[in-house]
Amino acid sequence: MFDLIASDLRQKGYSVQKDALSPSVVSELLRTFTSIPSGELKQAGIGRAQGQHANSEIRGDEIAWIESAHGGAAGQWLEFSAQLQQYLNRNLMLGLFSFESHFAHYAPGAFYKTHVDAFKGQANRVLSVVLYLNPEWGPEDGGEMVLYSDQGTQAVLEKIQPLGGTLVVFLSEDFPHEVRPAKRDRYSIAGWYRVNTSSTLRIDPPA
Repeated sequence: MFDLIASDLRQKGYSVQKDALSPSVVSELLRTFTSIPSGELKQAGIGRAQGQHANSEIRGDEIAWIESAHGGAAGQWLEFSAQLQQYLNRNLMLGLFSFESHFAHYAPGAFYKTHVDAFKGQANRVLSVVLYLNPEWGPEDGGEMVLYSDQGTQAVLEKIQPLGGTLVVFLSEDFPHEVRPAKRDRYSIAGWYRVNTSSTLRIDPPA
């Protein structure tokens, strides 16, 4: 599968892989997320660092960052992500330096308007990944992630159903995308591989 992802990234800049992780791991990730007390979830923001703020007119999901201390299925997800990072660095020479990810919950009706994960030359996110955790999902449930071309016309490239085990990987700067409203609770993991843009005045990403 890593070879398929690398080939897709080389040829078109994004990859969609079904059943990327085993159903048992996906189910355990969902259980881990849904067991987090609601008070520990945070309203997702837009912008970066001190400029980050919540804006429900742009995005409506709530998140919980995934840390190595979580162990269990979360640890398996981080190990999978590390293996993918190593493989892509060896085969595509991307220079991926670090990885961050969070659980994301979209309540019925929540959405995330069209955006890019990194603006060209202004951020160090290089590669975005999304893993869906929903055990059953049909077209009638909505909640698709729509991936657009960045060629001015923003033609639709893919409409991706958030079915559990589906993994989406794409170049962060190159593909505008949106999350459309769903009719039921929608669960996923969003993550980003970053390069090291540290200077003598700033550490980025932080240690």
